[in-house]
Amino acid sequence: MNKNSSNTMALAPNTSNKRETVCIFGTGDFGRALGHKMIQSGYPVVYGSRSTQISNLIPKDAEVLGHAEAAQKAAIIIIAIQRQHYNFLTPLAEVLRGKVLVDISNNLKLNQYPESNAEHLAQLLPGSRVVKAFNTVSAWALQSGTLDASRQVFVCGDDVEAKQMVMNIVRALGLTPLDKGSLLAAQEIENYPLQLFPMWKFPIFLSLGLTAFFFLYCVVLDIIYTYIYEKKDFSFFIAITIPNRVCPVMALILLALVYLPGIFAAIIQLYRGTKYRRFPDWLDKWMLCRKQLGLIALAFASLHAVFTLVTPLRAFASWRTGKGIISQALNNKTEPLDHTNAWLSDSYLALGILGFFLFVLLGITSLPSVSNNVNWREFRFVQSKLGYLALILCTAHTLVYGGKWFLSPSAYKWYLPNIYILSLIVPCAVLVVKFVLVFPCIDKRLTQIRQGWERNPKYSKQSNYIINKSAV
Repeated sequence: MNKNSSNTMALAPNTSNKRETVCIFGTGDFGRALGHKMIQSGYPVVYGSRSTQISNLIPKDAEVLGHAEAAQKAAIIIIAIQRQHYNFLTPLAEVLRGKVLVDISNNLKLNQYPESNAEHLAQLLPGSRVVKAFNTVSAWALQSGTLDASRQVFVCGDDVEAKQMVMNIVRALGLTPLDKGSLLAAQEIENYPLQLFPMWKFPIFLSLGLTAFFFLYCVVLDIIYTYIYEKKDFSFFIAITIPNRVCPVMALILLALVYLPGIFAAIIQLYRGTKYRRFPDWLDKWMLCRKQLGLIALAFASLHAVFTLVTPLRAFASWRTGKGIISQALNNKTEPLDHTNAWLSDSYLALGILGFFLFVLLGITSLPSVSNNVNWREFRFVQSKLGYLALILCTAHTLVYGGKWFLSPSAYKWYLPNIYILSLIVPCAVLVVKFVLVFPCIDKRLTQIRQGWERNPKYSKQSNYIINKSAV
């Protein structure tokens, strides 16, 4: 196996007893934490600093020298200082010529400068080999050793050999390097730590918007309508009853929205007759945030389960039960058991329990610690096959519970359908179209397309030529 391959992942640090010396410019929090981690991994570390006095904060086995003297002792120099202080490196241009400079800086704002910090450093020191790395790892993570959330290190640079040297250090520290290409990718890497839940924005805003809509919809039908026409004050429904109606509706709709982009993708591929053309941007973005939509749906389903469990403890539930008992006693009449309602009640509860179980299973397998331990076929089976089964069970749960309102005129207050009727539109549409797509005559052609078959190969070759030419 080629030892220089960037795709080779070391399972353990280099077994060689002697490692190359690494120089770190900067004795701030990150510089000290990184130096301490490197010493633990067997790297001799020398700090370049304005003050050569040893501080108690400096790792015990590290050496502290002036910048020029420290740079002469190492081939790899980590620049652990902010961009505004780069100017002091200019007089050291000759000493740093040919050295590998690792820029680890971040900015305070997205796209704060026209060019990335790493590109700016390369312009200041054209004789050095600049690599961007370590900016996605925090000093706290290095010090505490809890690296599960920040184990991945993005690396980019124009010099392949220099980039490989840095990636070897990353692996030796127990981290996972990810080659992002040339130094042109540095700005994207520097923007990454500044983004606040970038993949969660659309799912969160969509969920908040739908939740507000359905909550107000229920307030209008269950509180305002009842107060106007029946002179009853059910304003306390806002606390538990309405949330317990909105949460299952949101869970079901969001779960359907997880699988709806896959339906659109299949239809587009069947229409085009090829898989070698990009999906529309809106569909690409939608497919990338399916995991987040599913986790939010699971949160709503969990809230629904909790609200349902506390429902019998409410004063309104106790009052209604007591009222029914007193009414039967006064009339000296016992209501017989309605076996139809008993079957419906037990059925929708059983369907809800099974659906929620599969919901939780989908959420667990989406965790990186779990998904990394299953192969692609197992992951696809859970997320696709069991996912659709969960959607079927949850849809059936809602149909059994709210289906009686479809043909009941009293359910259409102000000619508006019940919230459960609205909740079934998207999941039923997804399941119907999916049922059509699994027909052998359609599924066979879709499978062929996804395996590389094309209806019009000539168009595909021309398209690929244009894509490859633009990439060059």
